[in-house]
Amino acid sequence: MEQVEQVEAELTKGLLRRHPDFRRLWTGEVANKFGSAVTGLTLPLIAVETLHASAFAVSLLPAAAWLPWLLIGLPAGVWVDRLRSRPIMLAASAASLLLYATVPLAAWAGWLTMGQLLLVAMLTGVASVFFQTAYTAYLPKLVSPGDQAEGNAKLHGSASAAQLVGLGGGGVIAQLAGPVSGMFANTVTFLVSLLCTGRIRYREEATKAPERRAIGQEIGEGLRLVAGDVWVRTMTLFGAASNFVLTGYQSVLVVFLVREVGLDSGLVGLLIALASTGGIAGAAVARRVAARVGSARGMLLFELGLPALALLMPLTTDGLGLACYLIGGFGVSAGVVAGNVISSTFNQRYCPPELLGRLSASKAVLNYGTMPVGALSAGLLAGEIGVRATMWIMSAGVPLAALVFLWGSPMRRLRDLPTGRATVSTAAARPVTVRS
Repeated sequence: MEQVEQVEAELTKGLLRRHPDFRRLWTGEVANKFGSAVTGLTLPLIAVETLHASAFAVSLLPAAAWLPWLLIGLPAGVWVDRLRSRPIMLAASAASLLLYATVPLAAWAGWLTMGQLLLVAMLTGVASVFFQTAYTAYLPKLVSPGDQAEGNAKLHGSASAAQLVGLGGGGVIAQLAGPVSGMFANTVTFLVSLLCTGRIRYREEATKAPERRAIGQEIGEGLRLVAGDVWVRTMTLFGAASNFVLTGYQSVLVVFLVREVGLDSGLVGLLIALASTGGIAGAAVARRVAARVGSARGMLLFELGLPALALLMPLTTDGLGLACYLIGGFGVSAGVVAGNVISSTFNQRYCPPELLGRLSASKAVLNYGTMPVGALSAGLLAGEIGVRATMWIMSAGVPLAALVFLWGSPMRRLRDLPTGRATVSTAAARPVTVRS
């Protein structure tokens, strides 16, 4: 009790940076995102420059990384709800650290193959399923409801900053020492994430479940909440469509910039990093815009208005034509991150705490499950119609997804997203109802 009271006293100040456990979680997440950003750039560069892989082979890397959401996402949500989140996060960080370390070691020994890159991408994807699901369920336990919006803004903003620094740093490392050396950043950053998460002093209470039911029954509760609630369903369908096209153009982006535009690896990292500064801007203004115009209107502005600039990206050429990617990428990054801040706060307030892990996993299976399909589709299209034409198709899909699923929903008639909490009976499998 004394520990809980101390945490609550810190949170009532409204300054989460003074809350030591949140600060450790924050630092660990930033380190994790930095390492992931370096990997997101260096793995395709290794495939392109070291292994001379085709555009389709390169597209298999993000497909392999996101495939685990389809395979184990639903049961992972049940396991997270049954177990404490922090040990799961620790195990996931440790696994990622060890797996990424095998890439430079194999390269130096002359054993590196495309098969190993795909295996590493898939296994770290498994670790990411558990880390992300546990992290989503853990944050609302660590901070009070009144501080969740601030916490989400800080985490998303810092994650965007870490990603752009990681992209830029990865590009510089690749330029100076080769893409393989860029993988060293991951071993250090995931170690930092592991240490910071391990130093969090807050301990969750054991889950108090009235009975341990079949895993399929518990999965069903999360799926019914997604299917039966108009707001959760709208967000999930939009996320699935949006991630399909986002992953589609991102999976061929390195190939596009290197082979079509003619950039070297260092400039690729710098260009992507500069465009990613939109994420910092989006996180910085998301709460203020949502408070001024309403959270529903803010979602439409950030997810439909700004990402329309994605149509500039396929126009990118060398020289002054690089501005097309900078403006388009900035708009997409700002819109996606700002929308994530609003939707994350909505989910944490709207979903029953005892179902947050299952809901997160159920949504993620649909949201992230389209990502390997998007990556593979883009890879196949690039081989058939060319990389630039594929960029046109996938970029146009970014604002189109919001137009169909968000503008076509009740969201366009409201100022704010609902604040009532969805409820599901945990004693039996009954239909979902919404309490307003």
